[in-house]
Amino acid sequence: MIVDMQDTSTSEVAKKIVQVRESGGAVSLGRVLTLVVAVEHGEPTEGAIEAAVAASREHPSRIIVLSSRSATSETRLDAEIRVGGDAGASEVVVLYMHGALAEHPHSVVIPFLLPDTPVVTWWPGAAPEHPSRDPLGKLGRRRILDAGKDGDPQTVLARRLATYAPGDSDLSWTQITYWRAILASAMDRPPHSPVTSVQVAGPNDSPSLDLLAGWLRSQLGVPTSRVFGSFEVRLDRDEGPTVLAVDQNNNAVLTMPGKPDGRIAMTRRDLPVCIAEELRHLDADEVYLQSLQGAAEVDYVDDLVPA
Repeated sequence: MIVDMQDTSTSEVAKKIVQVRESGGAVSLGRVLTLVVAVEHGEPTEGAIEAAVAASREHPSRIIVLSSRSATSETRLDAEIRVGGDAGASEVVVLYMHGALAEHPHSVVIPFLLPDTPVVTWWPGAAPEHPSRDPLGKLGRRRILDAGKDGDPQTVLARRLATYAPGDSDLSWTQITYWRAILASAMDRPPHSPVTSVQVAGPNDSPSLDLLAGWLRSQLGVPTSRVFGSFEVRLDRDEGPTVLAVDQNNNAVLTMPGKPDGRIAMTRRDLPVCIAEELRHLDADEVYLQSLQGAAEVDYVDDLVPA
């Protein structure tokens, strides 16, 4: 069910939410958080809504989508209220801010925050330069960013480190959860000889791989290089390298000295899965911070180092 409201006010939208809930039998009990989704003008809104709704099946929440329209248009507020099948396990409030109203999204969103529940702020597109100081970022106990959507992916991690505050996280970090799990498992298997150096290869515009290299640098404390080429992670040891790569069927292949190759079926983690994982942890992600710090110590080279 979708209720459309044109040229309205926050008080009218709040009243309509109550009416829709009472008439449709929807309840707000069990909402565990408020998810604020900040979408700038020109960025796709529906994709972000669909991902948030899908994630809400694991984390029932009120989803507030703030969509900034043209700043030169007439100042007004349009809204949509979505409940039932159109909202998953949530209720969705989409607020379209026109004109000068788009400059004050935090004032628009405050009347819709659920009492006594944490707030998470998510920027599906480009995030503000200093997320924790942004008015919407100040509302969030956790702030979800996406370095892959930044206009300059090769410098974005340095800026993320410079402006980091507890509660910051990044979907580029969440996307490599499985890769980190595979590498951590490989380190737990014999031989237990120390790693002497690390090489991470992949596209040069991938913050996810930069974070993976930074994570290995921070956790292993050995020289780590980030090279450009086909995806491969190489952990050098005295008895031979441990190599994580991808075969022609997009399966992860783990090669270790003296052991048969291990193959793991992998699928790309889609946006709802990543958002759901982010919402499981509302405390500070210290390992993410360590990976940002490690990325600053990685040696970036242009060509793949021969085996």
